Amino acid sequence: MNGSRIAAVGHYQPAKVLTNEDLAGLVDTSDEWIRSRVGIRTRHIAGPDEPVDELAAYAAAKALAAAGLTPGDIDLVLVATSTAIDRSPNMAARVAARLGIPSPAAMDINVVCAGFTHALATADHAVRAGSATRALVVGADKMSEVTDWSDRTTSVLVGDGAGAAVVEASQDPGIGPVLWGSVPEMGHAVRIEGTPPRFAQEGQSVYRWATTRLPVIARQACERAGLAPEELAGVVLHQANLRIIEPLAAKIGAVNAVVARDVVDSGNTSAASIPLAFSKLVERGEISTGDPVLLFGFGGNLSYAGQVVHCP
Repeated sequence: MNGSRIAAVGHYQPAKVLTNEDLAGLVDTSDEWIRSRVGIRTRHIAGPDEPVDELAAYAAAKALAAAGLTPGDIDLVLVATSTAIDRSPNMAARVAARLGIPSPAAMDINVVCAGFTHALATADHAVRAGSATRALVVGADKMSEVTDWSDRTTSVLVGDGAGAAVVEASQDPGIGPVLWGSVPEMGHAVRIEGTPPRFAQEGQSVYRWATTRLPVIARQACERAGLAPEELAGVVLHQANLRIIEPLAAKIGAVNAVVARDVVDSGNTSAASIPLAFSKLVERGEISTGDPVLLFGFGGNLSYAGQVVHCP
């Protein structure tokens, strides 16, 4: 086999929906204030009895079913998350146990909002190297658990959810070369720190970095895949803020692409945001099998990772 491809995707969100009007009852904010600054209308919030691995397992089960596979077909489980409270067992092992995957390599990847695209690249490399046959790659976060709900600068942003992809060997590579990196000296701009851990960020620094530095990097990811941005059928950026997504997508130059705007209905779900938004585009038929789609994550550390994939 010459490479790997995404065989199927799936996603899951908790049933509870928190509107901007609901938030206005908790902090000094309003629907107009939130929409004008971040573009978010609603977000899904998990309850205390809905842990991160449960969200991840639901999304993973949907991806497995869509691929027509059983748990026994998987030999590598990667879970991208930054909201794992316990250190062991890790999320990947817990997801594998929930699904009944018999003996996989099981690893968590914590690159915050860029976690899924890092995990997808890692799965691609493992399959290409022959150390895995089929991988389950999940992005899942319960941001509500690390949020100070009295802080209107962060509480209006976050949501909970999970998205997953099944990656398998393919003679025709469907996952392009990854372009990844970080700006460690700016790592303080996005944080989940303390006891209990709390999410905080320097919004203006992140906005300037994302809208000025990342367009060139995202275009380079297209170049590595041998595509011009105008050849893309879809663009799925980390769903951080509509005021970041729209100018960044425009500067990439993907003029013919469907741009995911799931942040409007889901908020910022960190590592879940890209697979969640991608899976919804596939489910709604807004992109078709074989279409080239740019996945590009960015955020905590400040890290970034992007690759062009073919739609399953």
